[in-house]
This record gives sequence, structure tokens and C-alpha cells, in this order.
Amino acid sequence: MRSLRLVFAALLGYVLGTLPSADVATRLVAGRGHDLRERGSRNPGGVNALRVLGSTAGRAVIVADVAKGFAACACGRAVAGDAGSHIGGVAAVVGHCYPAWNGFRGGKGVATSFGQCLYTFPAAAPLDLAVALGVARVPRLRRPGLVSTAVSSTVWLLASVVWWRRALPNSWGPPPTAALPLANAATVLVIATRFARAHRLEHPDDLAQSR
Repeated sequence: MRSLRLVFAALLGYVLGTLPSADVATRLVAGRGHDLRERGSRNPGGVNALRVLGSTAGRAVIVADVAKGFAACACGRAVAGDAGSHIGGVAAVVGHCYPAWNGFRGGKGVATSFGQCLYTFPAAAPLDLAVALGVARVPRLRRPGLVSTAVSSTVWLLASVVWWRRALPNSWGPPPTAALPLANAATVLVIATRFARAHRLEHPDDLAQSR
């Protein structure tokens, strides 16, 4: 019975993660026939929406993507307890990055993973956000989005290990257990694969030269 609940938490999280916030914003702002996958960085996420659709639409997409991760964790916890919150959060990131009903062409999962952090590891959420924004604003930094994501993800993962090993308080989040760093590691891996895929799409000449 517990296994079924965990599976259900994963399914709920995945479905919530696939909600097409960027596609909805694009249709509302630019109309049908427009696709963020064909414009800007070709990523259907909040940052590309900021660049292509404007600040209002871009911020709305970011908030919606964060909400997806948070809601997936909350639903997972309601269905399967603390473990369900971690599974739901990871599944939401997978759904956002690889939505089955959209050709597995999703966003990079950064905002959705922050929603996961905000629910399952709220003690680290302010630090995670501060590091990401601080690194992204370093002058003359090549690929600031990639670097800031890598650094903040590393801090998030290391902090989760510390919180688990020392049993530190976690605000409204579930008590830190081994599930916290394991779930965070899984999410970081999913985001890393999505960034690698995005790089291949944005720089096809690099792939051709490597063959």
C-alpha cells in the first residue's frame, strides 16, 4: 500500500510538472503560432520568457514554475508522507524538463526545483536563491545561467547533507533524513541532463566538430 502511494505521489508530481506555463503565457501574449522553443534561447522557461515576452509574462512563468514544484511536494506529502514530498518534487522537475505530451521538450527545471527546495528544504531556500542571483550577476561571466545554476545546486546539495547529518531544524519542511540529499541529487542530475541537451540544441556545430 505504501509503495502504491509513493507511485501515486510520483505521478501527481510529474503531471503537475508538465503544466505548460510558458506555452500558456506565450499564447496569451503573442498568440497562437508562437513557440518559445523557436525563439531566443529556445527554452520554454521563465528566463527566455523574460527576454522574448517581457517582464510581466516572464515573471508570471517563473512564479508558476516555482508553484508547480511546491504544489507537487505538498501533494506528494499529503498522499505518501515526507518521502512522498521528495518524490513528488523530483517528479515535478522531471515533468517540467521532459513532458511526455510535448515531445519531451520542456524547460530546464531551475524554477521548479526552487519550488521543491522551498517546500522540502525551506531552511536553505534563501541561501540557494541568494547564491544563484549573486553568481549570475558576476560581471563578464560566460554562460551566467549555467554557472549560477551549477554553483547554487552544489550549495543546495551540500547543505542538505549537513542538515541531514546534524538533524538541523527545517522550518515547515519535513525533518531532514537521507531522502533529502538523495532527492536533491536526483533533481540536480535531471537539470544537468537538460542543460546538456539545451547546449547541444543551441550549439549544433560543437557536436559536429566532436565527431
